[in-house]
Amino acid sequence: MEIKLLYADNDIVVCLKPLGKDSEKDMPDILQTQLKNSEVYCVHRLDMAVGGVMVYALNKKAAAGLSRQIAEQQMKKEYLAIVQGCPEEKSGILRDLLFRDRAKNKSYVVKRRRAGVKDAELEFECVEQAGDKSLLHIVLHTGRSHQIRVQFSSRKMPLVGDVKYGSSYKDCPISLWSHALSFRHPTSGKAMHFEHLPEAEYYWKEFEYIKGEV
Repeated sequence: MEIKLLYADNDIVVCLKPLGKDSEKDMPDILQTQLKNSEVYCVHRLDMAVGGVMVYALNKKAAAGLSRQIAEQQMKKEYLAIVQGCPEEKSGILRDLLFRDRAKNKSYVVKRRRAGVKDAELEFECVEQAGDKSLLHIVLHTGRSHQIRVQFSSRKMPLVGDVKYGSSYKDCPISLWSHALSFRHPTSGKAMHFEHLPEAEYYWKEFEYIKGEV
């Protein structure tokens, strides 16, 4: 498999993760072969069913630098998602307490703090509507497991295709895409920004924004 590369140097590679590939297990092996580089380090992750922009480190020093930015919330992660329904407000911030059940590989919004419960926060903007679906632009403030999926599902707006979290659409992959990443180069410190739209297929093709017509 040939991975689409958006940028590569001696320290990092920015690429598009395909749907169905494990960001922590499959992708480093594929990139090692493609780049002929013995070291590829995963510093953040995407769910297997989700694709889009990711950055990988090509040495331990770069991995440490990128990981530090993530820990200090200096890496900006932006997503596009199609949800069923429409948010009451065109834009806003969602704050929840999330608990992850590792045995079920599923997260839940809960009302009280207890062991294993973590804060989750994101901001969103409704970009476009098409029938009973809405295209959202999302910026993560925290990076919890299945965060986007469960925060919108808990508000009766499951992501299209996300059967695990209540979607009635079962004929497509989860409509969630890592749209953009912004960070500083771990060696030079240069500000870097990369973005890429999903392919206009499945339900993405219903939106003019995705087709580049707006």
